Amino acid sequence: MSRHMRTTIRLDENLLLEAKRYAARRRKTLTAVIEESLRETLARQHSGIKAQPVKLPIFKGRGLQPGIDLDDSAALLEAMDDPRASS
Repeated sequence: MSRHMRTTIRLDENLLLEAKRYAARRRKTLTAVIEESLRETLARQHSGIKAQPVKLPIFKGRGLQPGIDLDDSAALLEAMDDPRASS
């Protein structure tokens, strides 16, 4: 049987508002949301599971070419389709 204790915690105002909205959307109490979150955090800590490092592929090439804007996907696709770009 679980024993409940009353305590006072201080939370950032925005975090508290977000947690209350989350609880309301799921039709749970704020206490239930906090308990669930704390249990999940503690379980992860005790599980010993660590994230594996991600190995990114490395490609040979000439690197980023002058005039290529990686934020402009249309221009990037056009440059990739341009046969002159591969020479």
